[in-house]
Amino acid sequence: MAAILWDFGRRTPWLPRVRPYRTDLRVMTRITRAGWVRVLHDARGPAAFIARDGARIHALYVHPRAQGRGLGRTLLDDAKHAAPRLELWVAEANEGARAFYDAQGFAEGQRSDGTGNDERLPDIQMIWQSERCAP
Repeated sequence: MAAILWDFGRRTPWLPRVRPYRTDLRVMTRITRAGWVRVLHDARGPAAFIARDGARIHALYVHPRAQGRGLGRTLLDDAKHAAPRLELWVAEANEGARAFYDAQGFAEGQRSDGTGNDERLPDIQMIWQSERCAP
């Protein structure tokens, strides 16, 4: 999982590195032990993961070698079946992720100037609501 996360950081020029690798590993260990993480594997190892606590998605990453194969959608569909409402924050600059979540039925909730995230980048709250729970 760490390799997937760190690869994204290396390939994303607008994303500043704000934590040491050791801190990322501690956080990943803690959320995995808490049961928040689901990982999908391919023949070469971990290919995608989601970290979710109830309705809140904290992370969804797919290794570059596995992108375009539906793994992100599979993880998101699993989360949708487990919760009637999901929410997450996505960096405003992450146009690919924003388009993905939009295509998966998420809608913009609110925007922030980034003061609430580690990177201090403007971000957007995305919300998905099950049709069975819609008002």
